[in-house]
Amino acid sequence: MQISRPALFISAPASGQGKTTVTAALARLYTLRGMRVRVFKTGPDFLDPKILEVASGFPVENLDLWMVGEEACRRLLAEAAQSADILLIEGVMGLFDGEPCSADLAQRFGIPILAVIDASAMAQTFAAIAYGLVNYRPDLNFAGVLANRVGSERHAEMLSDALPNDIPWYGAIQRSEEVVLPSRHLGLLQSSEITDLDQRLNAAAAMIEQTAGSHLPATSLFSLTASQTNEEDQHLVAQQPLKGVRIGVARDEAFSFIYPANLRALLNLGAQLVFFSPLCSTSLEDVDALYLPGGYPELYLKTLSDNVALLAAIRTHVAAQKPLVAECGGMLYLCRSLTDKNKQRYSLVGALAADAYMQSRLSALAFQSVTLEEGTLRGHTFHHSVLEADENETVALRGVCPNGKQTAEAVYRKDRLYASYIHHYFPSSLAATAALFKP
Repeated sequence: MQISRPALFISAPASGQGKTTVTAALARLYTLRGMRVRVFKTGPDFLDPKILEVASGFPVENLDLWMVGEEACRRLLAEAAQSADILLIEGVMGLFDGEPCSADLAQRFGIPILAVIDASAMAQTFAAIAYGLVNYRPDLNFAGVLANRVGSERHAEMLSDALPNDIPWYGAIQRSEEVVLPSRHLGLLQSSEITDLDQRLNAAAAMIEQTAGSHLPATSLFSLTASQTNEEDQHLVAQQPLKGVRIGVARDEAFSFIYPANLRALLNLGAQLVFFSPLCSTSLEDVDALYLPGGYPELYLKTLSDNVALLAAIRTHVAAQKPLVAECGGMLYLCRSLTDKNKQRYSLVGALAADAYMQSRLSALAFQSVTLEEGTLRGHTFHHSVLEADENETVALRGVCPNGKQTAEAVYRKDRLYASYIHHYFPSSLAATAALFKP
């Protein structure tokens, strides 16, 4: 089935240009106009999608040619296009950064690119950067450019006037505290922490509407043919290998880095999901397996450490040799202790004979794959901590980086416990996922 919809791929010359602010503002603008907007985020990301979800009113899926796969990306886009009036895809890093890069994804699916350029401290050079982006790869389809952090209406006019006639102007967002999305060491603040997020999104949307002229709403179309789930996954889902398996999923402000696709994968495999909060829950429900995703445990260490009843319940779960999958922050939670950047040490679960320490700088950032007997799981690592394990805590596997980086995250396995810094994308191998969680 061939599907055609208006779409924009929002990218930039570099990280930090304001892609998320612009994507969220456009999503809010189109939503306020009564349109059904579906938004996607390129690459492995947990924070930006939550902002975009608030802006559009719909869950935000990740797209990536390596981690998610081309056919799965095609399927996600096609499913969204069937019910949406417009699709917005936020890129990652700079347009041509990485391998594969945002430009590759946009080109693969024929999605028109809107380039966001931070115009602070520049005038006509804005047009030169726009010209370079548009002409660097002739195989790309550009919708136009949008200026972020402009100083005034006159500044925006200068930028617009400098553009070549064949590069459309999509408006501007002024440099203002009322539209800035606050951030911390892993990226933007979580959407739930920004108490005035709706006001910020509305203000940014109004700025674009006032300056974009005739180019909104977007009319740039893309077309694609929907693809089917591969036969192996179809067969596995039909078998329901996790039917009746109750999986406790940690989900709160400390543990929130969860791909929507991961939860959907577990449900498709037949699992029942039981959510609990390591910050608030004092016991575990009757569950067969546990999933401890990443997040910000370092921001809530006293509360997590003081919740001794839940720490004991998780130790009991591990001692009973029930399946437990822990990723990044979830793995830190399983350590004996985690020491924050102020050198304050907090005792935690202790299921891993290891201690973790927060660092002031990024410790690792890379794609990773892990090959298990049942299949290869893909994902990524991104953390500001280091883990020091005892000699008896054996590293069972190591992640492999697809683009030649030396990053090779340790995977700890003992009995049914599986823990690593790697954030896994479960749909990359449903068979391996089922094996990890099946009692």
